[in-house]
Amino acid sequence: MFPDDLGQRASMTHEQSLGAEDGDAPNAGERRYAALVREQLALLGEDADREGLQRTPARAARAMSFLTRGYAGDVRDVVGDAIFREDHHNMVMVRDIELYSMCEHHMLPFFGKAHVAYIPDGRIVGLSKLPRIVDHFARRLQVQERLTDEVADAVDEVLAPLGVGVVIEAFHLCMMMRGVEKQNSRTITSALRGVFRDDARTREEFLALARVGG
Repeated sequence: MFPDDLGQRASMTHEQSLGAEDGDAPNAGERRYAALVREQLALLGEDADREGLQRTPARAARAMSFLTRGYAGDVRDVVGDAIFREDHHNMVMVRDIELYSMCEHHMLPFFGKAHVAYIPDGRIVGLSKLPRIVDHFARRLQVQERLTDEVADAVDEVLAPLGVGVVIEAFHLCMMMRGVEKQNSRTITSALRGVFRDDARTREEFLALARVGG
């Protein structure tokens, strides 16, 4: 959610469009963002008062609040108490984790999948927490390179494993809808920590299991 302390305009046309259409009433940040969307529509030459756009500013504000919710909280809160003692020293992988994020350069979406693996050193994490870690960092304005590193660093921080490997494959609408307009170009990034970086056999096993591009 947008923070409440962003401030609120004293008056705003069509404030009724900010009603609780999707649940709770909007906070001050969402109201301010909706006002900016209304102004943006006017700059594009649109009539924000026509039927199809009357509620668009509120919807856009609520959608952006959802899409950037990863700024709130801490990754340790995402993992919670789902860390368990276990004498297991083989690779654990969750692959094909769907991800959706927003390019910080054009504020257009990029989407794809992440493959996350680690080798425990006496502690494992609930499997659902790896996708949640990916979502936590993806739901921000991002670049894919930083997102990949952030996921790897988070797993490394909360588990202190022998190694971590992360590969992300994604399509970027800033390349598909504008600019070079290449529809089938996929960006692949990786981040390796510990034995995934230092041991060639572990690295090869990880990449084979991830089946990058497969």
